[in-house]
Amino acid sequence: MKLPVAMIFCAGGVQENVPQTVRPYTSRKRSGHSAPSGGVWILEGREVKISFIGRIAAGILALSVSVPSGADTLNLVVQPTYTPDRATEMYAPLIEYLNRATTHTVNLVTTRNFHHYWSQMRKEDNGWDLVFDDAHFTDYRIQKYGYRPLVRTAEPAIFSVLAGPQIMDLELSSLVGRRVVTMPAPSLGFAVVTQWFDNPLAQPILVSSASSWRDTVEILFADEGDAAIVPSWLGEHYPNLPAIATSDELPGAAISASPDVAQETAQEITNALLTLHEDDALYEVLAELNITRFDAATRDEYAGQSDILKNFFGY
Repeated sequence: MKLPVAMIFCAGGVQENVPQTVRPYTSRKRSGHSAPSGGVWILEGREVKISFIGRIAAGILALSVSVPSGADTLNLVVQPTYTPDRATEMYAPLIEYLNRATTHTVNLVTTRNFHHYWSQMRKEDNGWDLVFDDAHFTDYRIQKYGYRPLVRTAEPAIFSVLAGPQIMDLELSSLVGRRVVTMPAPSLGFAVVTQWFDNPLAQPILVSSASSWRDTVEILFADEGDAAIVPSWLGEHYPNLPAIATSDELPGAAISASPDVAQETAQEITNALLTLHEDDALYEVLAELNITRFDAATRDEYAGQSDILKNFFGY
């Protein structure tokens, strides 16, 4: 399996010229941006230069690590619905669980924003072994690159437009010429809004500066928008913001595997995720993701979901 540089074992003080896009994977109990001894650097698909001593240390450490027979190192890429730092914190329990429950080493990989994510997704040799993202991206990778959906969230994806206090008429037409805050294109929420307004002469003003779905509401409260598009589960936390419109149910976010991932490896990951909810001690893993469980996913239930991307550059 061809992989980008995904982890560098560092003896204290040997790393040099580490770009800002490289972050150490840390548990929620550890903070900071300097790699501890034996730490793992998480990359956004960029190379890292380390000193000659660092390479020797990395080689020695790699030789001394006991790896189970048949074990692989896998990159799990997540869509940028959170900032990289927040995503590392959010997904830490899931990564830790997979590293315990399987014979594989799973590394978390984040990207800066949806523009960068969409650009990297369209590169065939991007080293994305496992990907956890929304239905439109899942189907796109199934159709274009032969990914296999393994599991999906039991909860469907539903989006709502929340009205700020300036909006008196709770109709979609009232948003024409108004500022609707969203995450950048081609996030699923952004794509849903564009489908609601098919008249090019009657469009809302899309403010796509939010760094997370919760941030869209914060921008609305700061009076920098008139409405906000959010996942419906998040909208339920703001009863003072009425929903103008709600999308149809879409298949939940899925974890899919690259065709480069061996079938037995994909099955082991799938089995671990399907049984995760059975252990009450693992509640934190699901709670961080705001889901109750993972269910088996099929290609058929995602078929056609990528059509929503057809009007976006690069499709």
